[in-house]
Amino acid sequence: MAEKQRTLKESVKFSGVGLHTGEIVNLEVVPAPDNHGYKFQRVDIEGQPTIKADCDLVVATDRGTTLEQNGARVYTTEHILAALYGCQVDNALIKLNNSEVPIMDGSSQLFVEGFETVGYEDQITDRDYLVLEENIVWEDADKHIEFLAVPDVNYRVTVMVDYNSPVLGTQHATMYNVGEFINEIAPCRTFVFLRELEFLAKNNLIKGGDLDNAIVLVERENVEQQELDELAKLLGKEDLDIKIEGKGVLNSTKLKFENEPARHKLLDIIGDLALVGKPIKGHVLAARPGHYGNVNFAKVLKEYMKSKAKGPRKFDLESEPVFDINEISKMLPHRFPFLMVDKVIELTEDKIVGVKNITMNEPIFTGHFPGNPVFPGVLQIEAMAQVGGIFALDKVEDPHLYTTYFMKIDKVKFKQKVIPGDTIVFELGLVSPMRRGLVHMNGVGYVNGKPVIEAEMLASVVKDKTE
Repeated sequence: MAEKQRTLKESVKFSGVGLHTGEIVNLEVVPAPDNHGYKFQRVDIEGQPTIKADCDLVVATDRGTTLEQNGARVYTTEHILAALYGCQVDNALIKLNNSEVPIMDGSSQLFVEGFETVGYEDQITDRDYLVLEENIVWEDADKHIEFLAVPDVNYRVTVMVDYNSPVLGTQHATMYNVGEFINEIAPCRTFVFLRELEFLAKNNLIKGGDLDNAIVLVERENVEQQELDELAKLLGKEDLDIKIEGKGVLNSTKLKFENEPARHKLLDIIGDLALVGKPIKGHVLAARPGHYGNVNFAKVLKEYMKSKAKGPRKFDLESEPVFDINEISKMLPHRFPFLMVDKVIELTEDKIVGVKNITMNEPIFTGHFPGNPVFPGVLQIEAMAQVGGIFALDKVEDPHLYTTYFMKIDKVKFKQKVIPGDTIVFELGLVSPMRRGLVHMNGVGYVNGKPVIEAEMLASVVKDKTE
């Protein structure tokens, strides 16, 4: 049975500081409709522009992943996206009143706890996975970054980090399936080396940094207290009591896992690969990853996804029809020459697939166009609408007493011409649940598995007959 997309049952709000801006940010994650994906919305900017969570919209990867669209930017997107992906939320609108997602405790845990509190709601549309069918490799030899993705029935991630550091050394972390994210990955905090802090502070970054939202790793002994006090002042944290007890972690912060830094790198990968646009079924292996490598590999996966989508759509035209032409005639009021559906080969709660055979005997070809017969686009739309009408009428008792009327046609695209000898297969799915006789569907028509027409339609099903 196909998995359904899901969203949150209700909105959930968060408040915190931006790691780099140091400014207070109020963020609200709002339930979103089927196929919405993840989008950010800057409610503090005129027009409240949205920014799609898309790897092609990444404009910076230094110390976080930054997206830009519609003249607006949003910084440090990875932890909230990892939380949504790890909780298997497919659709969400992330509203924020500043430019940076709040750092919270440096992990995804507080976001996850908020989501778990409000709960989740299954939606109508099936979840559409990017299923890896071959090995995919990307590397940056100069930066010593390597990525490999291989086919797997689950979304599995394995990470190796190596900073040539006496305190961190080489670490590994693995998530065997996305169900492990909440307990094993979400609590793992971001980290920084003590040697990096001064550079970051002087470059006007980490204004919101604190020992409560980051692990600070110390690689050397004999760090003078004066140096730490000056660093605290540089960070604008003069009152912060900073101590070191040998090599290890600043203020002797207790790690949640022995390999917490590696697990946090895994968390970052999940957040950045959410920018591919689909949940993944495959095993991702990464060596020395960071936001730069994560985003580049997300782009490679997205190109692979596009190449798969270009393959022909396959339908079993020899299968036993759900409705043949005689049964269709009992449901639709149309008759020759305006009955446009020959059979229905698939019907579910939210989808229908219908077939229209184009022959030279169609009366329309007498005048459209002699010597160059082309099946008119308006009749393709009508045929698609009749398939949608069958879907709607199948949901009511005594369908012969109802008529389906167009209310709106939108987003129509014609991809290529249709000629005699072609068979158009129309696949339509619900955009939203049927309510009060209104049917909102999105459809694609295929010839030889390739799209020839796309359209979105809204119709009203009306009982206007007695017998």
